[in-house]
Amino acid sequence: MNDTLLKIKKNVMTVFTYTGLIFFAFIFAFPFYYMIVLSTVPSESFYSSPPPLIPGNYLIHNIQGLFERIPFHLNFMNSLGISVIGTALVLFFCTMGGFALSKYEFKGKNFMFMFMLGTMTIPITLSIIPFYQMMRAFGWVGTWLPLVIPGMANGFGIVLMTQFMKNSIPLDLLDAARIDGLSELGILFRIIFPLAKPGMSILGIVSFVGSWNNFFGALIFLPSIKETTIPVALSKLSSNALGEFAIPMAGTLLAVIPLSIVFIFFSRRIISGLTAGAVMG
Repeated sequence: MNDTLLKIKKNVMTVFTYTGLIFFAFIFAFPFYYMIVLSTVPSESFYSSPPPLIPGNYLIHNIQGLFERIPFHLNFMNSLGISVIGTALVLFFCTMGGFALSKYEFKGKNFMFMFMLGTMTIPITLSIIPFYQMMRAFGWVGTWLPLVIPGMANGFGIVLMTQFMKNSIPLDLLDAARIDGLSELGILFRIIFPLAKPGMSILGIVSFVGSWNNFFGALIFLPSIKETTIPVALSKLSSNALGEFAIPMAGTLLAVIPLSIVFIFFSRRIISGLTAGAVMG
């Protein structure tokens, strides 16, 4: 009797759990689905009642209108180049910084870590004027450099990689590598980088998405429509849409595709890295 009640209780809890998961999955997925719907219907459907809920056949038409109004291919390449280069630099330098702070002992180490942690609390708007003056003095306004170079060793990335390596990479492994004659640079490239892939994957997702969606920086440092990124270009297009909102929505749909690919790629690396670590352990 007790076993039957426990089985019924377990089945009821399973039903409630999956029902809740399905409900929240629908809540989070519906905006993406509706974005697809709105990018495939004519602009007049935005004002129809009831609103459209089924995808239409205007996607190609809206994409053609997108490329006619803004140089979307240039904006896409700008966003892709800035995001890829910025993410690669962040992964390289923040992993190096995390390696130094987590595996070496030197004077001022704790102060440096707290300083990195403190930089995360400073709003970017507080320093935007002196930062812009500095970039103008360097002659970097109108180039990718202000969106790539200053953030390549940011506090968030260094703190994240420091904590990850402190808890997941044992010092005994590094000492054994030194005994075998491996240099510090060899330890970095042959041990740290391979074992830090799960942490680097998390940092890669955050960095790429943040760089791809960087509206404020691109608006200030890349004012030209041909030199700017997708968020700024779509913002300018929406402000001049004159009721044709299906065209910016089609641009938003195209802009989301690279983010989805990056998320799927790095997510698989996180899972594979954690699984490899569990097997090694």
